Amino acid sequence: MHSPHDPYVRVRGAREHNLKGVDVDVPRDVVAVFTGVSGSGKSSLAFGTVYAEAQRRYFESVAPYARRLIQQVGAPKVGEITGLPPAVSLQQRRAAPTSRSSVGTVTNLSNSLRMLFSRAGDYPPGAARLDSDAFSPNTAAGACPECHGLGRVHRTTEELLVPDPSLSVREGAVAAWPGAWQGKNLRDVLDALGYDVDRPWRELPAEQREWILFTEEQPVVTVHPVREAGRIQRPYQGTYMSARRYVMKTFSESKSATLRAKAERFLTSAPCPACGGGRLRPEALAVTVGGLNIARTTALPLSELVSRLPDGDETARVLTADLTSRIAPVIELGLGYLSLDRPAPSLSAGELQRLRLATQLRSGLFGVVHVLDEPSAGLHPADTEALLTVLERLKSAGNSVFVVEHHLGVMRGADWIVDVGPRAGEHGGRVLYSGPVAGLAGVEESATARYLFDRSPAPAREAREPRGTLTVGPVTRHNLRGVSAAFPLGVLTAVTGVSGSGKSTLIGEITDELPGVGRLVSVDQKPIGRTPRSNLATYTGLFDVVRKVFADTDAARERGYGVGRFSFNVAGGRCETCQGEGFVSVELLFLPSTYAPCPDCGGARYNPETLEVAHRGRNIAEVLGLTVEDAAEFFTDTPAVARSLAALLDVGLGYLRLGQPATELSGGEAQRIKLASELQRGRRGHTLYLLDEPTTGLHPADVEVLMRQLHGLVDAGHTVVVVEHDMAVVAGADWVIDLGPGGGDAGGRIVAAGPPAEVARAEGSATAPYLAEALEGGTRR
Repeated sequence: MHSPHDPYVRVRGAREHNLKGVDVDVPRDVVAVFTGVSGSGKSSLAFGTVYAEAQRRYFESVAPYARRLIQQVGAPKVGEITGLPPAVSLQQRRAAPTSRSSVGTVTNLSNSLRMLFSRAGDYPPGAARLDSDAFSPNTAAGACPECHGLGRVHRTTEELLVPDPSLSVREGAVAAWPGAWQGKNLRDVLDALGYDVDRPWRELPAEQREWILFTEEQPVVTVHPVREAGRIQRPYQGTYMSARRYVMKTFSESKSATLRAKAERFLTSAPCPACGGGRLRPEALAVTVGGLNIARTTALPLSELVSRLPDGDETARVLTADLTSRIAPVIELGLGYLSLDRPAPSLSAGELQRLRLATQLRSGLFGVVHVLDEPSAGLHPADTEALLTVLERLKSAGNSVFVVEHHLGVMRGADWIVDVGPRAGEHGGRVLYSGPVAGLAGVEESATARYLFDRSPAPAREAREPRGTLTVGPVTRHNLRGVSAAFPLGVLTAVTGVSGSGKSTLIGEITDELPGVGRLVSVDQKPIGRTPRSNLATYTGLFDVVRKVFADTDAARERGYGVGRFSFNVAGGRCETCQGEGFVSVELLFLPSTYAPCPDCGGARYNPETLEVAHRGRNIAEVLGLTVEDAAEFFTDTPAVARSLAALLDVGLGYLRLGQPATELSGGEAQRIKLASELQRGRRGHTLYLLDEPTTGLHPADVEVLMRQLHGLVDAGHTVVVVEHDMAVVAGADWVIDLGPGGGDAGGRIVAAGPPAEVARAEGSATAPYLAEALEGGTRR
């Protein structure tokens, strides 16, 4: 029995995912880093065990009914955990923020500023005092009625909606309408309403053209579809929607970035004439603090906003002090260049992560375990130093900080390190070491130790000769002002710079229309699917071949099972209780709904009859449960499957399961899956590969595996451009383009461009000192 003052969190018998009955003791009130190669089990230990158990205990204390739900949700597979305080987690959100989300809403600073304007603002003589809601463009009380609080009005014209008036409606004259069935439906409805859909657009009377494109009416009519061979088509009730209405609805409501981008092509955008872009009603814009209204205040960089806040009376002093103390951690994390009205979608992953960390820092909690998921992701080495300061402050406020991390700088700055491994998946799941950082040096089987204590210089590599140059720009967008860049072709180029310096904006200007590009493959970190139905096997096309293999077995032929029988997305072979998802949603009333394994198939996704068909002793659910590494052995005799699996192994993803849902994959994993899908295709002709921080979430050992692939692409005659913060990768590039010197308005310029050794000597570059260190073999990251 441990005393109540036991200073350790003690985990006994952790078996979550690939953990092999792990026992580990981690002291409280320290910064402890959990590390190991990708897929080794470190997140299963930190999040799946320690944080999950803290959450379970919280649920148990909420209300008796919660206990029944907790059993459904499932407690972590662990013997016992003692000495565990309440926990707060900061995981990397994969979801993209909406266009109404801004720096102010992410940090909750907008609420404090609105309160200041409401209670301590200077009102025009005789004006009534406004509630703080009246200063928010996201409420009915505050939003400008003309632009609904967006600050810009979007309009469309006939020229935009119908680019080719020689076509008829049936031939697709209304380019803004959707494709496939939805577009056909609108054309059929128009036909049923009596409009001539076969006459060239320009020959239609003006009032008809006006009605088709701009009417607000939505008449319902019976449609008798044209019969197509082999398809029975019944009459149905169709609703008409004008082209403008469809575009506006898609642009404002669609969750799909692709559909929104398509709709935007048919719109022109201008500042709202009513509010001048201020997004609020006139009475709210008439109130000032320090001589500025709230729209102009939110446009100031935070570092300037702090100096402009007034003292005033007691109310103003209290509110100003609160706002200043909230802004301080944001500035401390190097984000003073951001303004409160900056839209969240325009922020880089590193900026968003640090804003959320600053909010956590301000929460004032103590005696808590903060479990953080790679807070250094997307951070330049210069920003990582600010991050270490913040982690130390969380600790000195009386908290324990448990960090899942691959960054060697963060490991060196920690008090304690837990190294999980030695390799990924089945070959991992053991704690190799738990103790002060220096002690890891003696652990021979640790992949981490090899990089953490290695001070040898980066291996010298013969720089490749470029085959030409790709010129981009001049670019004026976000913080880039007329910037032009020259990217050498046939080499590996690294684009560097602190967060917010303009790296992603610059490479976003590379399109396949530019001379010299040839074929362009952009590999970003967006999820490969938004639901558990999308997984590694379905995304890479591997699953199509696997289903064919099962349909070709004797058992399947005897029963008349075709390829469709082995899909969990269609009725027939799937388990109908969970509709082939393997999980059922459990509603937790006032908490977010959670998922529990399906009570009928236990997560297998298929019905018992389908699972009776086996290929070499395994059914389809068991094959989906194999890791890429195990599947490569299992399918050695099926070339089409073996090729896909080899590509996944080449980018270091051997530890992932074939059926791993897309929702469980990190941004870095999703990016490497896209790269593997690309690698398995036969490549003809020159291709330019664009990768945005491909090493995010990768252990240095995995970075080496990935870089071997990227160098292989260049050796095969292609061009690779990476946005990168990992100095080991930058040191191994042929060419470096460094942006900066700072972020936001302090950035947006090319500070240096040239081979790594040259950029390492550049004056005024935030990257240079860290790159020089990597080249000389100081810190390798």
